[in-house]
Amino acid sequence: MIKGVMFDFSGTLFRIESAAQWLRAVATKAGLDVPEGELDACVSRLEEFGAQPGGVPPRTVPPHLEALWRERDLTAERHRAAFTALTREAKLPAADLAEALYERSQVSGAWLPYPDTEETLRALRARGIPVAVVSNIGWDMRPVFRDHGVDALVDAYFLSFERGVKKPDPRIFQMACDKLGVAPGDALMVGDEPVADVGAATLGCRVHLVEPLPVDQRPGALAEVLQLL
Repeated sequence: MIKGVMFDFSGTLFRIESAAQWLRAVATKAGLDVPEGELDACVSRLEEFGAQPGGVPPRTVPPHLEALWRERDLTAERHRAAFTALTREAKLPAADLAEALYERSQVSGAWLPYPDTEETLRALRARGIPVAVVSNIGWDMRPVFRDHGVDALVDAYFLSFERGVKKPDPRIFQMACDKLGVAPGDALMVGDEPVADVGAATLGCRVHLVEPLPVDQRPGALAEVLQLL
């Protein structure tokens, strides 16, 4: 019987805006008039380098950034350094856009909950099943949950940059299980990363993977969790 559920954040409960929306919002705020063709080319380069936190993974990581990329989720400083460095590799029209884009990635309005996020969390709360968010991340996304009205439905957050350990290391899942007061064998981990989130299985947790699709392309995937209880 499942007595506690752990969820990943990005690609599982929430999804960040598209890279095009992300860049356009920052360029507009900066007063830059970027021709549409050039904007599209910039978006392609940003996606190539995986420069958007929570966006598509990089197809290319320059050799001099590989070590920083591997450790990006262990501290806030490394996270910012990794993503702003990748943004600069994309050769944007203005050098200072790297910091502005990084700041934009932490704004609640840049994130949308999946259509069934709230109903799934509410259903778990109604059943008395505690919930933790376990995320590889370099910034505090609790305000995103608060601003979208679902923070009260989460009992605990285990964020890699705060704990100094990241998934798939079983220690972070054990921390969450201990906080929720459930044995790993009675816990379910829900995420979108086949390597990182499946790390919970080494403790004996059940794991359920979802696709990190755009919000409008993934109705009902989280609601399937309720059928596993």
